[in-house]
Amino acid sequence: MNAINDIKSGQGLTRALAEQARALRLSDIPDSVRSWARQCVLDYVGCGIAGASDELTVILLAEMQENGGKEVASLLGHPGRLPVASAAIVNGAAAHALDFDDVNLAMPGHPSVAILPALLALAEDRGSSGADVLTAFVAGYELQCRIGKTISPGHYDVLGFHSTATVGSFGAAAACAHLMGLDADQFAAALGIAGTQAAGLKSMFGTMCKPLHAGKAAYHGVMAAKLAARGFTSRTDVIECAQGFARTHSPDFNPERAFDTPPGGWYVANNLFKYHASCYMTHAAIEAARKLREQHGFSPDQVAGIAVRLEESCDRICNIPSPVTGLEAKFSLRLTTAMGLAGIDTSRLSTYSEAVAADPVLIGLRDKVSLSFESGMSNTFTEIALSLRDGSTFTAQHDSGVPASDVVRQGQRLEAKFAAIVDPVLGTAKTARLIADIGRLESLLDLRGVLGGAN
Repeated sequence: MNAINDIKSGQGLTRALAEQARALRLSDIPDSVRSWARQCVLDYVGCGIAGASDELTVILLAEMQENGGKEVASLLGHPGRLPVASAAIVNGAAAHALDFDDVNLAMPGHPSVAILPALLALAEDRGSSGADVLTAFVAGYELQCRIGKTISPGHYDVLGFHSTATVGSFGAAAACAHLMGLDADQFAAALGIAGTQAAGLKSMFGTMCKPLHAGKAAYHGVMAAKLAARGFTSRTDVIECAQGFARTHSPDFNPERAFDTPPGGWYVANNLFKYHASCYMTHAAIEAARKLREQHGFSPDQVAGIAVRLEESCDRICNIPSPVTGLEAKFSLRLTTAMGLAGIDTSRLSTYSEAVAADPVLIGLRDKVSLSFESGMSNTFTEIALSLRDGSTFTAQHDSGVPASDVVRQGQRLEAKFAAIVDPVLGTAKTARLIADIGRLESLLDLRGVLGGAN
């Protein structure tokens, strides 16, 4: 009873989560969950390679190369190697540069891009096996979602923190601490070191700083684990203590939610993959718009009005009304809805450009979109009411927050996505080899050869 009361008050929460993550073994993870985890790795690597040539990645890479250091970790989409932490920040930013990487609503944010840049760089340095990496990834993934649950919804929705950056720092630290085999005290200390570094603002969406958040989460996590291993001290109750992470970063801290059981028993099995290269909160509107176009067939000049109903938090996430750049377009509900109605391929990376944002046909549709934000709805649900000039009206709705029920089919879609964005960079042969290697991740004794082929 005392232990239950302690958790309700938050006492011992950091250590309890650390021990849960530290104790995870590969044999604890069901085969179906391992499949989800491998798919996360595949999607992360693909997004990182595709984002390697983005301007923000090139800038970060130049800075990290200038800093120098021990060249041990591969760069996605670039030749050469960097120190572990430097590779983590560059690869993390690259993989989030296109906003095409995965999502989990428990955080809420982008889980894999915070953990894997750090974990894979560390694995190369240590010569770790694929089985050890997969186990550490799941351990970090589950922990970060549990922390995210304790501080939701206020952390993200009300105060404006970007959970990928903040909560993701804990996930990266836990995964790296697991891979390094840290003891209980070191593991909890690593979480403390990560927690005091965690930062990232939603107000930066639409700028280069949003992808930087993912890179910094990875950087913070690997540095936290490595410092803890050296004896660097920290509070080991960073989440729950007075003036700690939760109480300074959320108006509604609820430690009991850390031990909620997710659907299917694993948070990683509720991972959501992106098939549109824009903010995830635009995806339901895009899908609803595509349904209307496919079912009713109309031209843009026939449209009189577009009423979009969605949850009020989306107003603070992806409502840039008149985007100018391709990056801003990814965070514009009005423009992405117009793209869906006009039949624009929103999965193509080249779609998000200044030229598309300035297209007069799309602007005409964009300016007919009216957004109605309501409280109490799911922020992954959208309904569109379309009015045509002849007086006819149609409606469609979509919820993008439902995980796939067919993991095999999901894997096929992700391989097709991977090929579409990686082939132009690496060529067909290297792309196929990466897909095959990641598909047999647990059997790989050393990841250095695999990751070295990702450039």
